[in-house]
Amino acid sequence: MNLHGTVSGGIGAVNPFVAATIQQSTGYVTAGDGTRTPTYVAVPVSVQVQALDAGALQHLAEQNISGVLRRAYLNGDFRSVFRPGAGGGDMFDFKPGGGMRADLADTRWLVVQVYETWPDWCSLAIQLQMDKPT
Repeated sequence: MNLHGTVSGGIGAVNPFVAATIQQSTGYVTAGDGTRTPTYVAVPVSVQVQALDAGALQHLAEQNISGVLRRAYLNGDFRSVFRPGAGGGDMFDFKPGGGMRADLADTRWLVVQVYETWPDWCSLAIQLQMDKPT
């Protein structure tokens, strides 16, 4: 049962969903000199971004994760580091325009923690990155 789908309409009336592109990690390519470059596939998503509560902020701080942090809710199963599947390093890109919230426009966010993952939705901690979406 997709509980997120059940409640998202009511929540979205107060805090609307925004369009984003998740850069889902597909691994890396190795150059001749041995350097590795990460590779990604772009997946368009609709995401709801909220502030973190004090407990979540404290939990992340205890893991030495700091900076500008938010919680993202979205349909799908996305992850931060997932060693068994050799995945992780997913990033959200929020492009400017189209009614995008000012605090999200033209920003990139790294998935740093998975709070909930279900077959059809997930809740993630995301951290603002210095580089801009490409």
